[in-house]
Amino acid sequence: MPKSKILVIEDDRAISEILVYNLDKAGYEVTLAIDGRDGVNQAQLKLPDVILLDVMLPIIDGVEVCRRLRSKPETATAIIIMLTAKTEEADQLIGFSVGADDYVTKPFSVRVLMERIKALQRRKTAKLDDENDVVTRAGITLDRRRYRVNVEGQLVELTKSEFRLLDTLIRQPGRAFDRTELIDSALGEDTLVLERTIDVHIRALRKKIGPNADAIETVRGVGYRFRED
Repeated sequence: MPKSKILVIEDDRAISEILVYNLDKAGYEVTLAIDGRDGVNQAQLKLPDVILLDVMLPIIDGVEVCRRLRSKPETATAIIIMLTAKTEEADQLIGFSVGADDYVTKPFSVRVLMERIKALQRRKTAKLDDENDVVTRAGITLDRRRYRVNVEGQLVELTKSEFRLLDTLIRQPGRAFDRTELIDSALGEDTLVLERTIDVHIRALRKKIGPNADAIETVRGVGYRFRED
């Protein structure tokens, strides 16, 4: 599993050295920037999962850095934790208003900060999992968590193999899958079946989704794909 990437944007050398040392020791891939402009550049270059962002930075202050990172698609979803010596509520509200996920005041416990990083990462992962559980295309809604498929609002009962087959196709519209790929991804690579078994499953699946059956297209000489919108 690749290491989570953390960008530390902090101009205080003592603090940055402590953070880099402890984060590296904890298994993160750490990058350091010592001013706001370099922080923005490093964020766009490294695409970190987490950014520890000091508020009082030279060249570009932390609030403006946060605003710029949130405005760019490639860095908009990074976890941003602002670090500051300011404790006033108004300053914290400014940080949250430009998109900060959390706000930590100095001096802080590195151990506590690490736990907050982990908590935010868990929350983000759970949110992404929830978002990825449900997909809707061409009037068909597939819900992994509830193991349900609705076609134009009507519940459709699918077998386990049919559900997996539809799940594979609907999540990558426009991609042509050959029959071997569909056996591996939908039925399992250890399943001993003939390639024409996929054709049987596709016919059954099309029948069950009725008027939306044309969403599953035949790719002559290859296999099948889900229609692009």
